[in-house]
Amino acid sequence: MQNILFFGDSLTAGYGLANAATEAFPALIGEKMKAEGLAYQVINAGVSGDTTKGGLGRLDYWLSKPIDVFVLELGINDLRHGVPPQSITLNLQAIINKVKTKYPAAKMVLLGMEIPEFFGGPLAGAFNMIYPALAKANGMAFVPFLLKGVAGQKHLNLWDRLHPSAAGYKVVAETVWPVLKEVL
Repeated sequence: MQNILFFGDSLTAGYGLANAATEAFPALIGEKMKAEGLAYQVINAGVSGDTTKGGLGRLDYWLSKPIDVFVLELGINDLRHGVPPQSITLNLQAIINKVKTKYPAAKMVLLGMEIPEFFGGPLAGAFNMIYPALAKANGMAFVPFLLKGVAGQKHLNLWDRLHPSAAGYKVVAETVWPVLKEVL
């Protein structure tokens, strides 16, 4: 059985769900893979509040296990902490480089984030360019916006309006699955 590692923050971990082990999008993707007869073990390495620097620091632990597919979702918390887009890009690239070095044959998927222009003006524009540029530069499969159809939808988010509810994660899984299925 091959391993697929979902490496991210609270959006990957399933923050606030009653049962993240079954309701977060990596688990829902696992069910889709099982239904398709794809033999992958889903490993959810999401940590709530994590940043690209934090992810880089904990990556070696997760790379101690064989990885066949690496799904990367980090960066939005960096922005919340005032980390400049250039530093976010460098940290994400360092994560990608580490995975490529340890597992050159691993397939890689980047899950992008976006923020509205009105939220941060030029900062938003610079942040929104990170993910498509990294995906292209590294030849990674790419989901442009992880929260497409979920962000801003009160009925698909928890009380904080930042994290998807169980219903919201079903939409997230439908957004991620076509890109990931193509990779598998």
